[in-house]
Amino acid sequence: MQSPLLQRLSLLLLFFASYQTTNSQPLSTKGRWLIDAASARRVKLRCVNWAAHMPAVIAEGLDKQPLKSITMRAASLGFNCVRLTYATHLFTKEEYEKLTVRESLRSLGLVEALDGLGRNNEGMVGMGVREAYDEVVKAIGDAGMMVVLDNHVSKPMWCCAGDDGNGFFGDLYFDPDEWLRGLDFVARRFRPYSQVIGMSMRNELRGPRESEAAWYKNIAQGASKIHEANPDVLVIVSGLHYDTDLSFLLHRPLNSTYDNKLVFEAHWYSFGQRQAWANKSPNSVCSGATKMFDERAAFLTQGDDEAATPLFVSEFGVDQRGWNRADNRFLSCFLSFAAETDLDWALWTLQGSYYVRKGVVGLDETYGVLDANWDQPRNPKFQQRFRLIQQMLQDPDSSKVTYQIIYHPHTGKCLSVDGNNSVLLSDCLERTRWSYNEGGGSRVQLIESSHCLRVAGDGLPVVLSPECTDNLSTWSVASGSRHQIFAMDLQGRELCLEGNSTEGVILTRECLCLRNSTCSENPQIQWFKFVPTNIA
Repeated sequence: MQSPLLQRLSLLLLFFASYQTTNSQPLSTKGRWLIDAASARRVKLRCVNWAAHMPAVIAEGLDKQPLKSITMRAASLGFNCVRLTYATHLFTKEEYEKLTVRESLRSLGLVEALDGLGRNNEGMVGMGVREAYDEVVKAIGDAGMMVVLDNHVSKPMWCCAGDDGNGFFGDLYFDPDEWLRGLDFVARRFRPYSQVIGMSMRNELRGPRESEAAWYKNIAQGASKIHEANPDVLVIVSGLHYDTDLSFLLHRPLNSTYDNKLVFEAHWYSFGQRQAWANKSPNSVCSGATKMFDERAAFLTQGDDEAATPLFVSEFGVDQRGWNRADNRFLSCFLSFAAETDLDWALWTLQGSYYVRKGVVGLDETYGVLDANWDQPRNPKFQQRFRLIQQMLQDPDSSKVTYQIIYHPHTGKCLSVDGNNSVLLSDCLERTRWSYNEGGGSRVQLIESSHCLRVAGDGLPVVLSPECTDNLSTWSVASGSRHQIFAMDLQGRELCLEGNSTEGVILTRECLCLRNSTCSENPQIQWFKFVPTNIA
């Protein structure tokens, strides 16, 4: 067994190696995975959204910080790509062809934003708004990140109301022919940019016009238009009902001649279930939400290589201040699912503020990774919380034996064993390798060791012991969300692992809400997930 120091060093090397982004080559697909087309090695997208589709048609935040500072900050936070939004009209309407950044901000009365942009990005003030968009794409690539261009709306505005005229083909501002022209223009314009690895066809299709027939007709045309204009980029396809539903693909696939470039996207927020997340047992809410997401979208990733398709969760997000009870509970559920399935994803959102949003100048974005000044993470524990899902956990070409990470999504930490054989919660870079065969009571054993986890008693730290044959070291996974891990003590009580100690020590306590769906307590301090990985 490696010493803790050597183990940490090897994990650090692995972690930083995974951040070396090669954005000079196109990506393709292989089964459910995205791969580098040249090397055939898996590439995992860990993206952040950045809004540039609003009325100013300029990437947000350029009044707050230099462009290079923003892109380098995003890269330093562990992102390897940006889903950069845009409005169709930016590239199809004559009024934007010669409009400068200065004129755009002045037309909206954004004098303060114009002054800030002049201080921080002086060279961009006189640029055309299209050229300014180009500069952002260039800067993202210069920071070592990839770019997904996202057609967010047609008319520049905040998204997404069901009746805003931007929702579905044929709506007031959503002319299908103009949309196709826009896709073609953007695909050709950014074909020379090797960092642009994908185009997201349309964000959150929605509204009373929705129909599967119109979806198949228009999506097929749009996908072909992108692929003809730039055969190197991934064609990223959204579903219906605010990009929450792709289930219709079960009975009718989207036919194409470029399946190695076709990726589907889905969104997942706490929206629509806010009251449930805030007031009901997270065990039952998480179980139901995960089942729904699986049935509507994640089913695409399942099956053999020929049947599986890549799924990109192109939006999920929470209030980064940590004050929203529903969002906090949802995030633990999402992180657990994303780690277990090793999803490609894009967090909403990078921007800490907006030039103007729905008439409010300088509006603070509480979902923003960056604060209102765009120079610090809004949540100081951001990197710790998102660390595990930023790592590649499954390599389809690995010959290494799969082992288990024991993940605590409530904190973003993982189980590790220190030099004194104490079992602790620590940064997932310091995680320990475990073996566990779910499907009945089994021991949780330390890899390359005869030691396993063992119950000592209610309220006591779990111990690492060579005694691994009795009930005290026999563990089961239970609760509706499949997150609580328990063993029986000598009195026959079910004691669950709990990560609520300020010192990071793992305790065993009476299980919270284990079989009670109406329980009012929050059991997420006892949530642990066995996450499989074959990354050495």
